Amino acid sequence: MATFDLELVSPERLLLSRPVEMAVIPAYEGEMGVLPNHAPMIVALRGGVIRVTEGGQETEQLFIMGGFAEITPTRVTVLADEVTPVATLSRAAAAQRVTEAEAALAAAADETPEVRDRASDRLMAARAMQEAAQAA
Repeated sequence: MATFDLELVSPERLLLSRPVEMAVIPAYEGEMGVLPNHAPMIVALRGGVIRVTEGGQETEQLFIMGGFAEITPTRVTVLADEVTPVATLSRAAAAQRVTEAEAALAAAADETPEVRDRASDRLMAARAMQEAAQAA
């Protein structure tokens, strides 16, 4: 089967760089499957799980807290704010993040719309992390 190069980059380092058959990424508009020869685009990512398919099987699940993806017909580069393998997610840590994000959103009630939106995005990402941790 045809492949494309998938690169996953966090602020600290390059985490993944190899040919894959398919990647499902958590775009803001919804889950987005990427195959070789995909139309070029740049998409914003929300907190969620990237699923990687190689050899006809899902080989990896990586949780990201958000970021951007640049898609070309031969390459997908994901610039992620934070990356954690789903298998290593902690339910307790995810629950703590949800609690902190809820408090931050409540504290942002009188702030500008941009500040409230960022706080809301963090809460949605924390809730997605909690769901992924429970499913792992």
